[in-house]
Amino acid sequence: MIQRTILKQIDEAIKSKPVTLITGARQVGKSTLAELYIEKGFSYISLDSMSERMLAKQDPHLFLSLHPFPLIIDEVQKAPELFEVIEEIVNKEKMKRKDNYGMYILTGSQIYRLMNKVSESLAGRVAIIHMFPLSRNEIISRKEIPFAFNLRNINSRAKHNPLSPLDLYNLIVKGFYPELYSNSALKINQFYSDYVESYLEKDVSELIHVKDKFVFRRFLELIASLTGQELVYDSIAKALGVDIKTIQSWISILLAGDIIYLLEPFNELSMTKRLVKRPKLYFNDTGLACFLAHLDSPETLRASIFGGHFVETYIINELRKSFINNGESVGYYYYRDSNNNEIDLVLLHKGTLHRIECKSGMQYNLSSVRSFKQLDNTKYTLGTSGIICNSDVIYPLDKDIYVFPLSGI
Repeated sequence: MIQRTILKQIDEAIKSKPVTLITGARQVGKSTLAELYIEKGFSYISLDSMSERMLAKQDPHLFLSLHPFPLIIDEVQKAPELFEVIEEIVNKEKMKRKDNYGMYILTGSQIYRLMNKVSESLAGRVAIIHMFPLSRNEIISRKEIPFAFNLRNINSRAKHNPLSPLDLYNLIVKGFYPELYSNSALKINQFYSDYVESYLEKDVSELIHVKDKFVFRRFLELIASLTGQELVYDSIAKALGVDIKTIQSWISILLAGDIIYLLEPFNELSMTKRLVKRPKLYFNDTGLACFLAHLDSPETLRASIFGGHFVETYIINELRKSFINNGESVGYYYYRDSNNNEIDLVLLHKGTLHRIECKSGMQYNLSSVRSFKQLDNTKYTLGTSGIICNSDVIYPLDKDIYVFPLSGI
């Protein structure tokens, strides 16, 4: 089994909160990590079982009396009725002893009203752990550390674990779902075909009309080709022949299911009037996006007009994983103004602002980062910035501006 960086966060959460909720998209490994705690004294129940799910929904008190803590409840979003009763049990246990930690481990996809139910019933009692698909660090068994712009570390990591352009595109097309790495006989296209069908049947079918499923599939394919680009609702609506409110609703479904995320534009008060205010859309997994966009081979992706956007998606995803998997709080934005000055990623970490361009080439010069000067007068401390790309080594472009190898993330 691949060692997951986020396991340390789960251990800490169980020791400090009565309830630990592990969320994330389907197939990212939530259940696998939760099941590790069976050996540590937890019982396990899955709400995939129809009989258990019906009992949990119809009589949550009886369900939890039959399944006492410490308990793992898998797919908890299928019975939101449990949350209020879990709250009661947690509060009663708190009256008995101060240390009521480690009572429940819950897993669930971020769909429907899961997060609202959690915040309503379990505020202050729950640690929420957000899981991503695998990172490259986890795949190659390299220690995952936050990308802190440490030149020596980045250079060393790139040197010991290089990533050629061909290997990069292979990785992007394959994607990062754990089953693709644990089952060598599994075909990539078959995995994603099953994934999409399961997602449409189990998650989306309860949220949209059956007659809209075909259009929704076309919608998925269209926005997959738009990863790394601005989200323009009107253009998508016109392309599919539906209204803007429908597109907004469908985007919300993908956000709730952790299929995509939105990168908001960076602004400070003095810049507000000059900035483009639309967010950029990214898929959380490049393999799923490639499948939906019919980019089924590294050669096809590399030759397509989408190659640069998919490399950008890969880089930003890996950066986010490096921080989130280590429990680091970071702000992620992009910059674009009415004069077409653009910065792919504006990263705010511990009060320091870093400007990042994501590129698929290897050789760049200072003109490639001319938009960086738009943020020279930021109120934040300016940190090391630069281009993350296919370069083999770090090289400088200017004071505190470098070209970084993406293999060093």
